[in-house]
Amino acid sequence: MFSVLVQYLMKVLPFKIPKPENEALVYQEDDEVLFHNKLHQHEEIQISFILKGEGTLVIGDSISDFKMDDIIVIGSNIPHVFNSDIASKKSSFMMTLFFTRNSFGNNFFDLNEFHSLKAFFKKSTHGFKILSNKLTLKKHFLTLKKASKLKRFILLFEILQVINKSKTKQLSSFIYQKSLKDVEGKRMSAVFEYTMKNFAQPIYLKQIASVATMTTNAFCKYFKQRTNKTYFQLLNEIRIANACKLLVRNKDLSINEVALLSGFQNISNFNRKFKLVKKMTPSWFRKIN
Repeated sequence: MFSVLVQYLMKVLPFKIPKPENEALVYQEDDEVLFHNKLHQHEEIQISFILKGEGTLVIGDSISDFKMDDIIVIGSNIPHVFNSDIASKKSSFMMTLFFTRNSFGNNFFDLNEFHSLKAFFKKSTHGFKILSNKLTLKKHFLTLKKASKLKRFILLFEILQVINKSKTKQLSSFIYQKSLKDVEGKRMSAVFEYTMKNFAQPIYLKQIASVATMTTNAFCKYFKQRTNKTYFQLLNEIRIANACKLLVRNKDLSINEVALLSGFQNISNFNRKFKLVKKMTPSWFRKIN
């Protein structure tokens, strides 16, 4: 079962989550071996607590990791995907609250009482990760499971209040302003899914353009407009993210072996790309981690 929902099942489609009837606030549990790995976006703002699991998070134009006890906020219509780490062989469990600025009335969050939340909504447009007060937020999320709908409503505002006082880290620097249509969502999802599965192998421009059912020139322009980076910049960042995991978790692997397992065909190119993304060498990254 993909998503265990309280009260009903929400089907997640690429780039669209249908809004359930008569529900202003949605509480969802994803209890899986692996999280759903389809790139998607939805109108709802998402506040997620990772109780178990780890992997790669793609959000907007950024690629980072997610792990146990992470609390992540994803704003309205930001393309994203939680790509669980198959190699870890750990189960995944995520608790999420979904709501929109208009869930409780068109001008609800414009009331003076919610003036302090303007910073939250502004930051959510690029997505962010919570860095402090995580224990308090964890307790709130664990209370959600057996809470009544009214109690969940109250807990949402308690969670927002704590987040507003917490240190955070912005995740994406660029957001494509237009909401993508279903056909575009499926195309971008296919590109990301193919890349996630095959990044360790050589991927050529003609090959990935074919996945998107486009010519190479059209694909390059299309992808850059929607992500603010070239496809190969994204590919290298995915490869570097995988290399970072291997460097930390598999100390017995040499730097050269890490490079090959991450899709880099020669060590000099790997070192150059790694330093460009991480601002340090692979060996130094391993040492400080």
